[in-house]
Amino acid sequence: MATTDECRTALESVLGDLAAKPAARGLDRSLSCHLPDLGEVFRARLSRGAVRDLRAEPAAESLQKADIRLTMDSDDLVALTRGELSFGPAWASGRVKLEAGLRDLLRLRALL
Repeated sequence: MATTDECRTALESVLGDLAAKPAARGLDRSLSCHLPDLGEVFRARLSRGAVRDLRAEPAAESLQKADIRLTMDSDDLVALTRGELSFGPAWASGRVKLEAGLRDLLRLRALL
């Protein structure tokens, strides 16, 4: 199981790359990444080409629903950022769950 610090670093990397893409211009969305094996939820805001306010909180206290919601185990998050796991197959097999509105899903498709 990956640590909270490893997961924070992985999220900063993957979200930073995502936010910097030209297709993300004008994107202003809240994001959460639930890591059930750690019992934590990371929250952030993607806006103006950057990741803002990345923070972790206990999953039990996380009541606010984000615009874009990811769920995966900590090891899968780290594997995604290391290139050991591809998003498409991980999503198709259920290892990674992505929930968002239709407009956000279409925009994310262009980013991923």
